[in-house]
Amino acid sequence: MADVRNADELFKEFKAQSVSEFFKKNAAMLGYTGKIRSLTTIVHEGVTNSLDACEEAGILPEISVWVEELGTEHYRVTMEDNASGIPLEYVPQVFGRMLAGSKAHRNIQSRGQQGIGVSGAVMFSQVTTGKPTSFLTSTGDTHIVKGRVQLDVKRNLGEIVDKEKLHNTSGWRGTVIAHEAKGVLYNKSRYSPYNYLRMTSIANPHARITFIEPDGTRILFERSTTLVPKPPKAIKPHPYGITPDDLLTMASNTDAKKLGAFLEKEFVRISSAKAEEIASLSGVSLAQQPARLSWDDAERVVNAFKATKFFAPPTEGLRPIGGEEIAKSLTSTLSPEFTQTITRAPQTFRGGILFVVEAGLAYGGKAGKGGIEIIRYANRAPLIFDQGGCAITEAVKSVDWKRYGVRDVEKVPLTVFVNIVSTHVPYTSAGKQALAMEEEIHAEVRYALMDCGRALSRFLAGKRKLYERRSKMNTLLKYVPETAAAIAALTGQDAAGVADRLSRIVSERYELVDEDEGDEGEAAPTDTEEDTDEQ
Repeated sequence: MADVRNADELFKEFKAQSVSEFFKKNAAMLGYTGKIRSLTTIVHEGVTNSLDACEEAGILPEISVWVEELGTEHYRVTMEDNASGIPLEYVPQVFGRMLAGSKAHRNIQSRGQQGIGVSGAVMFSQVTTGKPTSFLTSTGDTHIVKGRVQLDVKRNLGEIVDKEKLHNTSGWRGTVIAHEAKGVLYNKSRYSPYNYLRMTSIANPHARITFIEPDGTRILFERSTTLVPKPPKAIKPHPYGITPDDLLTMASNTDAKKLGAFLEKEFVRISSAKAEEIASLSGVSLAQQPARLSWDDAERVVNAFKATKFFAPPTEGLRPIGGEEIAKSLTSTLSPEFTQTITRAPQTFRGGILFVVEAGLAYGGKAGKGGIEIIRYANRAPLIFDQGGCAITEAVKSVDWKRYGVRDVEKVPLTVFVNIVSTHVPYTSAGKQALAMEEEIHAEVRYALMDCGRALSRFLAGKRKLYERRSKMNTLLKYVPETAAAIAALTGQDAAGVADRLSRIVSERYELVDEDEGDEGEAAPTDTEEDTDEQ
């Protein structure tokens, strides 16, 4: 019979762990899994931080990335930006503390949401090499701070190992960060830092990105616009997206003295009249102190929210790329024969979380070699991993592309671009590489692609007609010499002259038809027709 152990003995091993300890043991959840993916994840975290910082400061991004090979599966990744720089007192927080940041507590669109990314890269560097991360930063004042930072895993705190101040004679402003990592690998596959930066340049046409590969090859992803996106504004929560627990948390942090003032101050779309309606439906007095709300009170207020009609959330918290800018980027990167883009109207998921879907199609040129290529983005940040488990991928696959003139999806040179813009992107994990299957997002991606697909259908129909006419013209031109010889024999004219005239007649006839009819195309099905057939 096995020995029976009592509770006191069992709980001797019970202890808590910090968030840093948890992610140290579960680094794969942050994207550090596999040699190539781990290296690309380091680049991803640095570049997204740099882009966010530049845009928030209203600066056109100038970003440089160097990948140096130091030994077998041993690399140094250095990234430099021209953003606002980091005040020294915030360096340990930015680089060495997980779940800390300037955006996680605000309802605002950003590439980074959780405050884990760059500190996760510092941690990965530290646990694979035993070395701190080096940095240089300046806010543009008289000094540049040079130092090294590491993560105290047990306390989830950043520590500056050493630092020195250098004279900033050039007035430089920005940040440089350098991670070393072992057990990683560089190549030029679709999962590499090169492809990540290539995709980043498509969704961020205002950024100029310089990439230096381990062999010294210098690659420039030039910007196609000098327009800096306006930074999104933080927006208050919408009543439809609130749970009782959310309400109680907000009520405990507000400085409003009465429930009515709290509702009007802390939420969008709640006026004094709406507050009165909520009070009437819930039976909770507007004079009650928010901090004294009970769970039952909170449930009744939230149920009243659901029974009340509100306008959709305002869109000032979102900054889509825009169809014109997406088309410019696709054209400059892929040199396609055809592009079509769309930015859909704002929608909500989970009751009140605002989002916008942007989509684009590029056909021909360098697009989609070997079948449909899906390039996915969330708030302009590329999602190059976990494609199979993403709502965007499922939406692309759910479209019947044959209805839009795509006869062979395995060979068609087609690139599908999708960008989801939201104050809260529903990622499937802390690695931020795939979107959860939210019904509203899936549907909006489908509708956006079907809108673009109708234009593609017309283009491909015109292309096929042009090919058929050219084939007929070439067939007729083959018989010109023989026909000209026969006519010349009957009429006594010069055979060469007759052949020249016949060739002109055939060519002019088919060229005129091309100009007049080449763009007409065939009618494509509507959203309703496709949905009905699939049901």
